[in-house]
Amino acid sequence: MPDRMRPTVDCARRLTLRGLIGEDADYAGADPEIAVGEPALDSRSARAGDVFFALAGAKADGLAYARDAIGRGAVAVVAEAERPAWLDPAISYVRVGNARRAVAVAAARAFPRQPETIAAVTGTSGKTSVAAFTRQLWQGLGHASASLGTLGVVAPSGAVYGALTTPDPIELHRTLHALAVEGVTHLCLEASSHGLDQHRLDGVRLKAGGFTNLSRDHLDYHPTMEAYLDAKMRLFRDLVPRGGGAAVWVDTVEGSHVAQVAAEHELNVLGIGAAGAGIALLARTDEGLGQRVEVEVGGVRHALKLPLVGAFQASNALVAAGLAMLTGASAREVLPRLEALTGVPGRLELVGTKNGAGVFVDYAHKPDALANALDALRPYASGRLIVVFGCGGDRDRGKRPIMGTIAAEKADIVIITDDNPRGEDPATIRAAILASAPDATEIGDRAEAIAAAVTMAGPGDVVLIAGKGHETGQIIGDRTLPFSDRDVAVELFGR
Repeated sequence: MPDRMRPTVDCARRLTLRGLIGEDADYAGADPEIAVGEPALDSRSARAGDVFFALAGAKADGLAYARDAIGRGAVAVVAEAERPAWLDPAISYVRVGNARRAVAVAAARAFPRQPETIAAVTGTSGKTSVAAFTRQLWQGLGHASASLGTLGVVAPSGAVYGALTTPDPIELHRTLHALAVEGVTHLCLEASSHGLDQHRLDGVRLKAGGFTNLSRDHLDYHPTMEAYLDAKMRLFRDLVPRGGGAAVWVDTVEGSHVAQVAAEHELNVLGIGAAGAGIALLARTDEGLGQRVEVEVGGVRHALKLPLVGAFQASNALVAAGLAMLTGASAREVLPRLEALTGVPGRLELVGTKNGAGVFVDYAHKPDALANALDALRPYASGRLIVVFGCGGDRDRGKRPIMGTIAAEKADIVIITDDNPRGEDPATIRAAILASAPDATEIGDRAEAIAAAVTMAGPGDVVLIAGKGHETGQIIGDRTLPFSDRDVAVELFGR
């Protein structure tokens, strides 16, 4: 996170090297009692007295940057490898078994303050909405609340900064400390599979964890779907302490598995969704740009009107309600407040109408999310359902034909365009999608594709612009160019 986007925070806690890293380390090549400053992961950010953590990555070994960190004032290096022969004997070298976990724990010690109540939510889709909804529910209950994730940090002051689903552990703990200093007592954060697998959330003092769903995603990182689920399970196996809460959408095989594992680890499991669950969704009907739901909690039925579009948003809202209930609120306090929720930018966001057609922007960039978004909008299309989407480059290639099939089956008109091609040939990405959607129209330029969809739409039609949601840039090659699906669509409304 650039310095200009960081929250104001008082100085990190001053510790000895041993106090920062702990006892589970090899100090044979170090002076464990030297005074140290903050942990550092980026050698360019190292300052006098800091401790540089050298992580072994897929593309580079952090030890290659240790000289730079030392040159900037770092007094110690922490890594998993043996001490390099070139390292100055005056520099302390600490060897650990898991450097990723070590830096997260060190960050928690350097920045010790955290909001009193922290919940984390994981799952393929819905994390951003659940985090935002939980923040809104807590806020309605009178708590100073914040959320952290894909949309950045949303604080009570109205400040929004950052934009990573799960920040690196040093930035994460710096942010937690700053929020606590600001007076935030309740925080809901997104827990990505990458963040969980890389121990970025270790050291966060959680009260509860939430689970939404699991579908194909990130198979460019995880070797299998089983490994993907296992990474998410760390939230319930390792991070939420015994006696903590687990709010789990149980209407799937994966959700039932999560609930079972959470129970085995002595968490207080609140199942959500199925009849007989702790929060049972008994009925749901679309109504206008919202929906009516009937839920049952503790034998008591509640009829609610949610100002949200789509069945999946009902499930997200109920998972958020579960997190609020597991962190001290009653169903009687929480459920009525669901009727006042506001949607999240870029999540089935109605950005306006053109010629009687509604135009929606959604972040759906994975198969299940695209299917859910199209299913959610179908009831509102008395005419045609038109979708514009593409797939990102340098990411899971296997999902491209799957998403093409989904679009062809669920939409009436499909326009394939570029998403964030990154380092790949955009035409190659589009061809992989078109292979399973042969009747789709191909328009590479995203702005032109959006214009084509909005221009052709008429009364009763619905346009879905999928894939980028809230994003304000398009990654082409090694550059990020300004681009907003929402802004492009809104500009068309005035024509």
